[in-house]
Amino acid sequence: MKGGWLRIYAITYLIFLYLPVILLPMFAFNSGTVMAFPLKGFTTQWFVQLTGIEALHGALLNSIVIALTTATLSVVLGICAARASTRFKFPFKAPIMGAIMVPLVLPEIIVAVSLLVVVVQVFGLPLSAWTVIAGHTLICTPFAIAILTSAFQGLDQSLEEAAVDLGETRWGAFKNVILPLVSPGIVASFLICFTISLDEFIIAFFLTGAEPTLPVYIWSQLRFPTKIPAVMALGTLMLLASLIILSVAEFYRRRGVARVGGKDSGGFL
Repeated sequence: MKGGWLRIYAITYLIFLYLPVILLPMFAFNSGTVMAFPLKGFTTQWFVQLTGIEALHGALLNSIVIALTTATLSVVLGICAARASTRFKFPFKAPIMGAIMVPLVLPEIIVAVSLLVVVVQVFGLPLSAWTVIAGHTLICTPFAIAILTSAFQGLDQSLEEAAVDLGETRWGAFKNVILPLVSPGIVASFLICFTISLDEFIIAFFLTGAEPTLPVYIWSQLRFPTKIPAVMALGTLMLLASLIILSVAEFYRRRGVARVGGKDSGGFL
């Protein structure tokens, strides 16, 4: 009986979670301009329409540049933090690492408003792509740390010590021995941070300047009913891209766990 209730709960939860995702491509290929059942017919015109919207292309380029920069900064910071937390002991280690991971549990609206006040009122800086990058790096770095910490924890420290004993410098041992071993974790964390930054809306909405990101552009188009089908088509493409990137990231994460001989405690998919 308990198993039956658990099965019902799981099915209900999955329907609630994935039904909106299933409806997105359904309406994207619907020839009607009204998002309602019954569907009018099959069409790809909304996807073709996306190729002629210059504002969309600019927003997409902005999002890609911001996501690439954010992912790079987050991974570099994540490597430093994960390396320090797994390799060295220092005063207030637990509180410091806990403070770094706080953005994982803070509501994004609180982070966005706080960053807006700091950027505009405290530093007097104009809103631009760099303010969005700073905000995205703040929320993406904890994800990179979580993935890279798992990768660094599975390493055998004797490998690095052996390299040093054979005449290699500490930096050389880290570059030539440690980094290749954790490279799947680096790739996975980079892809996860890229996806998070590419899809993030709230912080981008508050911190973007005259050049919006793709999610902000999509939100602006929802005010015009005639443009909603094209938005549905764009959302379908973003969903597909996110699933592909997350699948690749999960592949590299599991590859990293297998390489260092660690225990897989669960992944993204």
